[in-house]
Amino acid sequence: MSIWNDFSSADDQKSFDVIPKGTIARVRMTIKPGGYDDLREGWDGGYATRSVTTGAIYLNCEFVVLEGPYARRKVWSMIGLFSSKGAEYANMGRSFIKGILNSARGFSSKDETPQAVAARRINGFADLDGIEFVARIDVEKDQRNGEDRNVIKTAITKEHKSYPTGQAAYTPPAPQASPQTQSTPQQAPASNLPSWAR
Repeated sequence: MSIWNDFSSADDQKSFDVIPKGTIARVRMTIKPGGYDDLREGWDGGYATRSVTTGAIYLNCEFVVLEGPYARRKVWSMIGLFSSKGAEYANMGRSFIKGILNSARGFSSKDETPQAVAARRINGFADLDGIEFVARIDVEKDQRNGEDRNVIKTAITKEHKSYPTGQAAYTPPAPQASPQTQSTPQQAPASNLPSWAR
């Protein structure tokens, strides 16, 4: 009998305990497109998701741990954009994105230099899809089954003692030349990005 007819000899499935609360890890964030756009808000590209039950709008995000003992583990969280219950949901989402940009681009949350201000600007949610940053992994109860699950709601920025040291400052991309004079957009030199973001 083939092994594809009898599975008694197959290895048992691996079960993963949650990553301990407060673990600091470098992660890559990807956004699962939900197909919701609102050009008045600058939400384009179909990245946002709208809940059919609550009407809340959010980014449905997956975070992959890039190194350390939990490398390749995945964590799923949402970043709030809008809720009919009030502005707090969106404010928390904006704060998290600001932290992600500060972390990814090597700035303190208190840095108000022109370079830091420029680093906190994005052209759209596409700029966040694939971004790498340092995160704090937390644990909360899953509302569906009551089991513990990992979430990421906090980015670790330059002033935190766990932030990697010796990172180069971020330099935003140079303005693009007109299509007649340049065929490809200029990128920030890799040497100006944190080593783990190159």
